Amino acid sequence: MQVSLGYGSGDQLVTVEDERILDILTPNRVELSLTGEREVRRALEEPIGTPRLREILRPGEKIAIVTSDITRPMPTAKVMDALLEEIYGAGVEPKDVTLVFALGSHRKHRPEEMLKLAGERAIREIRCVDSDTEDCVRLGTTARGTPVDITRVVAEADRRICLGNIEYHYFAGYSGGGKALMPGVSTRSAIRCNHSLMVDERACAGRMQGNPLREDIEEAAAMVGIDFILNLVLDEHKEIVKAVAGHPIEAHRAGCRFLDSFYLKEIPARADIVLVSQGGSPKDLNLYQTQKALDNAKHAVKPGGVVVLIGACDEGFGEDTFEEWMREAESPDSLIRRIRQDFKLGGHKAAAIAMVLKNADIYFVSRMEPDLVRSIFLTPFDSVQKAYDAARAKLGEKATVLVMPYGGSTLPRVREKAE
Repeated sequence: MQVSLGYGSGDQLVTVEDERILDILTPNRVELSLTGEREVRRALEEPIGTPRLREILRPGEKIAIVTSDITRPMPTAKVMDALLEEIYGAGVEPKDVTLVFALGSHRKHRPEEMLKLAGERAIREIRCVDSDTEDCVRLGTTARGTPVDITRVVAEADRRICLGNIEYHYFAGYSGGGKALMPGVSTRSAIRCNHSLMVDERACAGRMQGNPLREDIEEAAAMVGIDFILNLVLDEHKEIVKAVAGHPIEAHRAGCRFLDSFYLKEIPARADIVLVSQGGSPKDLNLYQTQKALDNAKHAVKPGGVVVLIGACDEGFGEDTFEEWMREAESPDSLIRRIRQDFKLGGHKAAAIAMVLKNADIYFVSRMEPDLVRSIFLTPFDSVQKAYDAARAKLGEKATVLVMPYGGSTLPRVREKAE
């Protein structure tokens, strides 16, 4: 069978023997009744676990809406008309509403970026600001030691509405929900404390129960208080296919269940060889982004197997701290030791790659310099076919194969056997 996998602005072809292929993991078919802004309005009219937003808010209250920054796919502008109408329906005046872009550890926005994110109506009618790590209020400390430092405009609001998109997150389980507050509008030191929990093997994609990092996020969010969420699930084209609104836990979990119905892929068994692509440009512009596909693929490969990671990475590493850690590492184990001792954003991605290398080899199909690729403990190839042929030669004629054309979106899980 010939398989096409996204690579930069084009694709790469690889021929794999039919009998080797356990499955090709593409998104599940899901029946959708409403999509786009109509689905957003439906969710606001049918909140989960709370009254409608217009029944919660009161005139004169200061309202903080927390949404994602420019690095995230959350289409804030597409929800603001419906959301503002719901807020105004409670008698709240525009002067009492602030839209806060959750920067986390990222840079501030330019005015044109704020306009793109919020849309013309929001920019015209309400205050729109970036979160500020230098002006935070400490609201306590979680049981795991994370300081709950929240940007002042959010901490001092009477009501907090959190927006976001729900997708698999490689150590928080899922995005969305309380992540808008922690790490969204927190300080670097608080983010470091929370994210340092990623080295726990229970902190992984698709896991909420018993995930220490997600539990820390939700403990922090509860200390701040979220009155209402509006979370979206997007398809591979970044179109809205599902919206959930209401209670910060109940509505978020409903969104996670829908995401599972769309992107969780049951597999009969782990495979000897996993071919995984981030799906091509712009998702594979650099290794920092392509790592997302690798982290999902780790759930599909057998111990001692090979992950063939496919991403053009024309922009190289894509993040300075990540590049520094990868270049300086003496071994994969040294990266894991370093993240335990001195958690740094960017370095966490290097440690995540190292954690995969403890279980499997990574054959990397990219346009990065081969000697550089070898120096960061990956095996370089310029074509998927060459990488696959090498993996097959290493693992033998009976090696099994799983193919993940949309590796950043699809999450493999071994099917439970019936008793």
